[in-house]
Amino acid sequence: MDIKEILSRVDHTLLTQSAAEEDIRILCEDAVKYGCASVCVAPSYVDFAKNCLGGKVKVCTVIGFPNGNMTTAAKCFEAEDAVNNGADEIDMVINIGWVKDKKYENILSEINAVKKSCKGRLLKVIIETCLLTEDEKIMMCRTVSESDADYIKTSTGFSTGGATKEDIRLFSDNISGSLKIKAAGGISSLDDAEEFICLGASRLGTSRIVKILKNSESNGGY
Repeated sequence: MDIKEILSRVDHTLLTQSAAEEDIRILCEDAVKYGCASVCVAPSYVDFAKNCLGGKVKVCTVIGFPNGNMTTAAKCFEAEDAVNNGADEIDMVINIGWVKDKKYENILSEINAVKKSCKGRLLKVIIETCLLTEDEKIMMCRTVSESDADYIKTSTGFSTGGATKEDIRLFSDNISGSLKIKAAGGISSLDDAEEFICLGASRLGTSRIVKILKNSESNGGY
C-alpha cells in the first residue's frame, strides 16, 4: 500500500498530559507535511491547533476522556464547546460501567445526545476494547451501529491495551450500516498500519507512523 494512502487515514495524535503548545505546533506542522487526516489533541488545544493548521488538516479532539464515566450532560457540553472552538471531529468515550451493567439503551441515548451536540461534525465512539469481553464488544458494535455516530473506535490508548487485529476483524464482522472503524493504540509500524486498513479500519489513531517516517528521512530513507 502506498505510504500516502496510509497517512491519509492517520489521526496524528498527541494527548499526553505534558503536551505544551510547542509540541502541538510541531504535531500540526507534521500533519500538514505528511498529509494526515487530522490532528487529535486535547480540548484545551483545539483553538490553537485550528490556528496552526489554517484549514489544511482537520482538528479532532476527545471528550469524556479517558475514563468515560462523566455524566451525559458533561459530555454534551464538552462536545459543543469543542465544536465552538473549531473541532471538526469528536472522539467520545462510552461509560464502560454501563456496558458491564448491560445498560445499552443508556449508551445509545448518550451517543445520540453527544452526536446532536457535535452539530454535524464526525463522531467516533471509543469503546475501550481491552476492558470488554467478546460478547460485550459485539453488543457495542450493534449499539454503535444503531446510533447516529460515524465511527466505532477501539481504544483511548490510556488503558491496559490498544487496538488488536482480532478486534478489527470482530468489528468488521459485527457492525452494520454506514458505520466505519477507527483503530487506535499499539499501531507501531507501517506494516501494522497497512494490515489494520486491510482488515477494515478507515482511520488510524497513532503518533508513531509519522515518527517512523521522520526518523527514516533523517537516516536517508523513503
